[in-house]
Amino acid sequence: MKISEVSQKYNLTTDTLRYYEKIGLLKDVPRSKGIRDYDDKSCQRIEFIKCMREAGVEIQLLKQYFDLYDLGPSTVSARKALLQQQRERLLEKQRNIQQTLERLNYKIEMCEEEENHGKI
Repeated sequence: MKISEVSQKYNLTTDTLRYYEKIGLLKDVPRSKGIRDYDDKSCQRIEFIKCMREAGVEIQLLKQYFDLYDLGPSTVSARKALLQQQRERLLEKQRNIQQTLERLNYKIEMCEEEENHGKI
């Protein structure tokens, strides 16, 4: 798949894809006559990167994860530890978002009560 197709499929700019390659998040993207031709392995990596970035995982951590991943099975424990740390960060963020939603719901209810009280 050409870079423009991958860009469209994953809703990422071509500049972002090139940047990911430049910093080593995407390694060994196949090329055909010098033009990037993303294979399934590259696309799977892009899907993972996009998912993690949308959740707020930092590029540096993803770089660290993929550096370990590329070293092979001997790094599985270190990779697992990184993923567990990120899971805890996301769970904390989720709790904070839930608290904020509850507060917003309360404030909305208060506004609705004020609106309804004025109509009586």
